Amino acid sequence: MTAQTLGEVPPGCRRRLLDHYGPSAEPWLRAAPFLLAEAAERWKLSLECYHDAGHASAVAVATALDGTSVILKAWFEPLRYRHEIAALTVWAGGPTAEVIETADDLSVAALELVGGRPGGAAPLGCERQMVAAAIHELHSLGRRRPRPELPTLAHFCQEVVVPRIRQRLQSLDLGSRRTLVSTACEGLPILREDPTRTTVLHADLYRANVISDGGGHPRLIDPHPMVGDALFDWAFWTVYYDLEREVADRLATAARISRIPVPEIMPWCRALAVDGLLYYLEIDDPGLPKIAKVLSSLMASDLGGGR
Repeated sequence: MTAQTLGEVPPGCRRRLLDHYGPSAEPWLRAAPFLLAEAAERWKLSLECYHDAGHASAVAVATALDGTSVILKAWFEPLRYRHEIAALTVWAGGPTAEVIETADDLSVAALELVGGRPGGAAPLGCERQMVAAAIHELHSLGRRRPRPELPTLAHFCQEVVVPRIRQRLQSLDLGSRRTLVSTACEGLPILREDPTRTTVLHADLYRANVISDGGGHPRLIDPHPMVGDALFDWAFWTVYYDLEREVADRLATAARISRIPVPEIMPWCRALAVDGLLYYLEIDDPGLPKIAKVLSSLMASDLGGGR
């Protein structure tokens, strides 16, 4: 490859990918600038700068011949690249980032620069209601259009989430949180899906993955997509969008917009919260008290209208 690069990826990008994938990411991090440069040359783009964001990719801003700015994104995992592009294709025209070009051999894509700048534009008000409407729209598109080959929610729960919860229950010192965690885990065997709600899930609805377009409307980016019951996204959004505020309000909004009763969403909220608590405890994350408080509130009978 002889195309001009932006130089080494930013320190933040390097740190996040090494934290996420371990030392095996090191050779890819050295190659990433050349992958981005090769894609830019192929698509006649001029690389401008890195955008230091994301845990599974390296991201740069580039400019097309007509002056349009785009995002170039290079994924460490080819499978994750394929899954994300498949989901974004299903959601084309919806509240996410449009796919402009793809290079399967590089695991690099050119995506719409939402809001005209990295990180998006300034949002409008009514954040909770507008994000909920965007989630609902993605789910509607995922039900109407041909479904891509993606991991299933059932497999993720049965083969990933439940086993790791059980393993951490055995290996971690839960201390004063043992009763809370044990009670929350009682609901794990009864997690159920309704096949009539099956759609393409975003499955990574943290606030950092919601940015605004030029009109201030939310776009849901950086999915970790699966196929399954829409209630998973509503539960994830309820728990993880903001650990410090509006958990009960998000749950109520989720139930109203999705028309999925709170008692159906609640077990998934608790499962996701206890999974997160055990992970935070394992890595000694400073967010541990926050997720513990969220789980405690979810276990309280006055939040969700019943267990």
